[in-house]
Amino acid sequence: MNATGAPAALDAAFAPVRAALAEARWPETEECTWYGTPSLKVRGKSFCRLKGADTLVLLCPMEEKELLMELQPDIFFETDHYKGWPAVLARLSRMDAERLKHHLDRAWRVKAPKRLVAGYEAGQR
Repeated sequence: MNATGAPAALDAAFAPVRAALAEARWPETEECTWYGTPSLKVRGKSFCRLKGADTLVLLCPMEEKELLMELQPDIFFETDHYKGWPAVLARLSRMDAERLKHHLDRAWRVKAPKRLVAGYEAGQR
């Protein structure tokens, strides 16, 4: 177990997500655990979590979820548990660092307050 209480194997599998967080520097975002696995939260609201060693849960609008699963079924999928829920499952091993960062950014924007997103965008210019 690590400092957040996640098993060591899952903690290691979360390394690409940590790298994306370090690069993007989304404000008010912290690493913690959600359902006993590593996750990221913005202002206390989770927007992604590791479900297994190669599976990341990403929050996203339902329309986007359907599109991702249709266009990239080798990466994005759902299980019965996630049907009807605004979250998509992603195979980490099939995403490069840029794609992962892009989808994490989109998930962050789903949960982050609008003013926080606006401030982040202003700082990116």
